This record gives sequence, C-alpha cells and structure tokens, in this order.
Amino acid sequence: MVDSQAVKATSEEHREHRLYALKTFIAGGVAGCAGKTVVAPLDRVKILFQANQPQFQKYAGSMTGVVRAGREIVATQGVSGLYRGHSMSLLRIFPYAAIKFMAYEQIRLILMPTASHETDIRTALAGSLAGVSSVIVTYPLELIRVRMAYDTTQGVRNKVLKTLRAIYGESGYKSTLFRHPIRNFYSGFGFTIMGMMPYAGVSFYTYESLYQACVKRFPELTVIKRPQDLANAGASSNSKKKRKRGPRLNWWSELLIGGTAGIIGQTISYPFEVTRRWIQVAGVRNPGSKPKPMQIIGEIMATKGIRGFYVGLSIGYIKVAPMSAVAFYVYERMKYLLKVE
Repeated sequence: MVDSQAVKATSEEHREHRLYALKTFIAGGVAGCAGKTVVAPLDRVKILFQANQPQFQKYAGSMTGVVRAGREIVATQGVSGLYRGHSMSLLRIFPYAAIKFMAYEQIRLILMPTASHETDIRTALAGSLAGVSSVIVTYPLELIRVRMAYDTTQGVRNKVLKTLRAIYGESGYKSTLFRHPIRNFYSGFGFTIMGMMPYAGVSFYTYESLYQACVKRFPELTVIKRPQDLANAGASSNSKKKRKRGPRLNWWSELLIGGTAGIIGQTISYPFEVTRRWIQVAGVRNPGSKPKPMQIIGEIMATKGIRGFYVGLSIGYIKVAPMSAVAFYVYERMKYLLKVE
C-alpha cells in the first residue's frame, strides 16, 4: 500500500513537472513573438546597418538616419518592406523564446531547487545555458531571416525558398569533415554562442535582481496589492522551502525591469552580434567566400575602426528595450493566465 502510494505520488509529480515545462514553453513562445512584433521595423533597419548594406550605410551612425532609412524602405519597398523577413522571424522566435524561457525555468530548478541555493552566479549560468539551448535549435532560421532582411531587391517571389537555395548552394568551406552544405546554415554560429552566453546570462540575472529589489525594497510601490503578495514580499530569501515565484509586479514595474535587463545584456554582447552579422551575410557580399571570424574582425577594424563593433547600437537600444520589456511582461502574464507558480 505504501509502495503504491509512493509510486502514485511520483507519477503525479512527473505529470506536474511535464505540465509545468509545457506551460512555460507556451508562455515563452507567445512572449517572444509579442516582443519581436513590436520592434520588427527597427530590427530590419538595424540588420541593414550592422551588416554594412551599401545602400543604407549613408544613414548609419545617427538617430535621424534610422528614420530616414525607414522612409527609404517605405518609399522603395512599401510598408511591407519594414517587415521583410518578419514571417521567418516569427517562425524562428516562437521556438527560440519558448525553449529559452522553458530551459531557464528547468535549469534554474536544477541549480536552485530551494531559495537557499540561490546565488548570482547560478542565476547568470542558468540564463546563459538557456540562451545556448535555444540558439542550437533555431540558428538556421535566424540565418535565413538575416539574409532576407539584408536583401533589398524588389518583387522577388518565394523569397524564403530562394534564400534557402542560395545558402545551401554556397561553397567555400575546405574542411573534409564539415563541408556538407548543411554547415552553411550555421555560418556565424560560434560567435552567436559567444554573444548569447553573456547576453542571456546578464539579461536573466539583471531581471531577477531588479525583481527582487522591487519586491523587497519597494513592495508598496511595485507589487500588485494582493494580501498574499504583500505578506511574501518581505520573506527571507534564505528559506529552505521549495523555491516558488514571488509576488506579481504591476505592469510598469515589469516593463521597466524587463527593458533595463535587455539594455544591459545588449551592451555587453553587441560586438559579438555585429561580427556575427558580417559572417552571416558574407556569402551575399562576396559569393563563394567563407572568411574566418578573425578575418571578419580585421575587416571591421580596417574599414570602421573600433566604432564598427558598435554600429547600430543606438537603434539596438531602441529596439531591445521595448522588445525585452514586452517579452518579460507577456511571459509573466502568460504564466499567470496558465496558472504557473
């Protein structure tokens, strides 16, 4: 009898764990799509700047240039031009964000099963590993999206299929072991991982730190006024009880700390992102070439100087702040709707 009860309890625990993972997967995917849609036009312009697209380099380096670049896109390609590559972006961002948020929650439970296990390093590590997990699965879709956004030609049908064929047909890798065309879809992957680890780690760490600051220091100002939330706001983080999410913050607090987390993460990882963009479009700019990362870095330094690694950073801030704010906000609200603790 005791054994059967133990088995039943274990089975129920496993079911709840799977349901928890599924709910955070759905919440993360919806949150990612919401955040990406808000900033899709800015994302298109930023990619053109980062990848040194010749037609738009005259606008790079100033905030007015962002507006002027947007106007030229609308004038030559229509409003839909601002959303070129966005369908592929959504196709990528749902699994990317879903895996990232789900993986973060799962890894966090492993590294910090109780509140007494919580440390800054473990929080940052959970975020970094979650970011890497999501990139491994979705990177080919990211490459296709960037290629489509970089392309400024008009009136081309079946652009996704055209881009797929172009990437698959590129040559240049000399390695016998890895010269299969499928490798082309992972161009720039190494730098993506190098940039994602600090970005995701710092973003999640900053968000969690600011969340705790709001709950512990300013609960009357930031916490939604529910009796159980106010009671939990001052609870010690050294508790040995099973770790649970704390009180819910009000809408402006969620948006503020989410946006701040994105900005700090973007600042640290941006040089990796610029280098990655150059690698991703190398096959378009110089057909048949597969330059090594150090060659790309040398080219950026030679043509742009150190500032070349920060081209488009201002638009990056304008983009990442609302995107990160909306993503974290929608994620927390989706968890509430799905009854995720």
